[in-house]
Amino acid sequence: MDFHPRRLSRLASSISVALAALCIAGSASAAPAPAITTVPGMPPVANPANLYSEAGAGHFSPAVAGALPRIYVPNLRSNDVYVIDPATFKVVEKFKVGYSPQHVVPAWDLQTLWVANNAEGRPDGSLTPIDPKTAKPGKEIPVEDPYNMYFTPDGKEAIVVVEAHAQLDFRDAHTMALKSSLSVPECKGINHADFSIDGKYALFTCEFGGRLAKIDLVNRKVVGYLQLDKKGMPQDIRISPDGKVFFVADMMADGVFVIDGDNFTKVGFIKTGTGTHGLYPSRDGSKLYVANRGSNKIHGARNGKGSVSVIDFATRQVVANWPIPGGGSPDMGNVSADGKMLWLSGRFDDVVYAIDTTSGAVKKIAVGAEPHGLTVWPQPGRYSLGHTGNMR
Repeated sequence: MDFHPRRLSRLASSISVALAALCIAGSASAAPAPAITTVPGMPPVANPANLYSEAGAGHFSPAVAGALPRIYVPNLRSNDVYVIDPATFKVVEKFKVGYSPQHVVPAWDLQTLWVANNAEGRPDGSLTPIDPKTAKPGKEIPVEDPYNMYFTPDGKEAIVVVEAHAQLDFRDAHTMALKSSLSVPECKGINHADFSIDGKYALFTCEFGGRLAKIDLVNRKVVGYLQLDKKGMPQDIRISPDGKVFFVADMMADGVFVIDGDNFTKVGFIKTGTGTHGLYPSRDGSKLYVANRGSNKIHGARNGKGSVSVIDFATRQVVANWPIPGGGSPDMGNVSADGKMLWLSGRFDDVVYAIDTTSGAVKKIAVGAEPHGLTVWPQPGRYSLGHTGNMR
């Protein structure tokens, strides 16, 4: 077949155009995720593909310099905090706090650890500050029913979760002076939360209503509610590293609901274990540790069917399941700074579990009566959004 020079020229031109198109397509597919436009005052999202990137092992903020490596354990029924040295696995300090301490909450600026004493059914709720450099408590601040506490993404205000009244109190992040309140009337048992990747909204779990509440943080209003399961009891909630979905632990469903936060719809469910309760991302943002409390009851028996399930964020599949030897009740806690140990309270067994994140091997440490939301400190990250260290 003969090729005319003009024909060859056209052929070469067509090939060049096609190759150029392929190159552009290849570049587009390899392009990084687009930058996230955050709410004013919120630190930028360093890696849109992994919003936990700045809370990776070793990524300590200068703000935690001098903080003692400790595990702080609030004991709900003995009204005290036990302090564990993670190097020796021994209790090295204990002190009294207010009534019914529920969670130890790192402040947004990482300078203070707040013990949320909600005084269940009493009028004398309070917050006890702890200096992480000395592991010593300061003077209590009277605050109504602080079951849990979070912080606005800009760090200016604390969000006190007033469970008894189904409301959120926005307070000065340092003085805890009340600024405003938001009623969330259809969220009975409002307790745990997590925030969208851009900080524009938060999802709160409604423990006694089997649903979620979506809160517009920019306009400070309730967007709506999403029913998960009428017989459900949602607990902890955690956003995926790419910010596309939220994982919600449900202690009645014995697993984790997957929620599209932007569209506010259920998109999946992952079966884990009995009494699914606490959720903690691994330091590299690849796994989600799920604490299964071992009972579907609010007050369970000792030595229950407690376990920890490990979910792969990318596949949304359970890749490991670690039973507590002899039974137990793993509840709330967090991951060590190096990611090698998962620390959880043993809610019904009056112990703390230190769980090796490679093997699942468990060490048990005796503490006070009914330990709840313990925190590990210091933790990597630029700032804390609250709870037991929702670090970003």
